[in-house]
Amino acid sequence: MTDYNSLDDVTKEDLRRQINDCAESLGGKNYFLQLLEAIRGEHHHPLMANDLSFRFKHGIVKWKKVIFKDKVQLLIKLLKNNEINGNLMPKKGDKNFKTIMNLLRTLGPMKFKIQPKNSNDGDGYILHPFDIIDENISQINFMFEVVFFLPLYIVKKILIGPTKKKTSTR
Repeated sequence: MTDYNSLDDVTKEDLRRQINDCAESLGGKNYFLQLLEAIRGEHHHPLMANDLSFRFKHGIVKWKKVIFKDKVQLLIKLLKNNEINGNLMPKKGDKNFKTIMNLLRTLGPMKFKIQPKNSNDGDGYILHPFDIIDENISQINFMFEVVFFLPLYIVKKILIGPTKKKTSTR
């Protein structure tokens, strides 16, 4: 994600709305933040789980395919580079072209289902790892980045939303 403070208020409000929608489908902001804290607190990244799931106090995250350590490390590296150019797709001739394309083909069609433990808390939420713009542009899905990678302090800042600037009355 680019620098949150540099975004305009409309974009900030849209990001806040996306997080709130996901949080409400899990039982509220508190349960959503507990999910994020549980993910951040894991010793090994939860995406590498052999049982294709991650359990937290108020629910579970499930997916259908094993993701190996090298793929998760590559994804983290790509996210750092994504800050610079905004595109996950490699350029032809890039030395990691084949590896990155394999990652995008592997994770691209996957779905991550986040379900609350109690069905009265909400219906859950489905995440897709990438937003494919066209054949040459692919970006990380904002909610996927929020759930698995974005630092908690930034998520909380987004949840609070854009702050109104005080105007002096002289």
